[in-house]
Amino acid sequence: MPIRKAQAAWHGTFREGEGKMRLGSGAFEGAYTYRSRMEDSDPGTNPEELLGADHAGSFSMSLARRLSAAGYSPERIHTEARVRFGRSGEGYEISRTDLRTEAEIPGVDEELFLEKAEAAKRDCAVSKALAGVEQIHLEAKLVEHTG
Repeated sequence: MPIRKAQAAWHGTFREGEGKMRLGSGAFEGAYTYRSRMEDSDPGTNPEELLGADHAGSFSMSLARRLSAAGYSPERIHTEARVRFGRSGEGYEISRTDLRTEAEIPGVDEELFLEKAEAAKRDCAVSKALAGVEQIHLEAKLVEHTG
């Protein structure tokens, strides 16, 4: 399996500094600051936003793998991850991740879909990596196939 890389550079103090994060593939590079992370008032990204994208992508692929193995062909799986980040004691922590997914899977019943979604939440690589997070919440919704 390949080793994936990412880089971050930070210049300056915690509150007045600024940084850039870059994916090893070069597909993304973004600026981040104290304000873009702690106040959501500055243009730019933050580590939690990127972690959310990672979790949503990993979960979606894991769900597609499980559904495909069960004989279904997902047409669309759309997942949003909301990462809760804040102060805890003397530092900061990610306390919860909420996954919201909608999927178009022709022929699947809701019970099987929810079973596969729960398994994907539990077993996707990023969920496993986030085992230290107090709670990873999932909200899954099956939508009608539109043709």
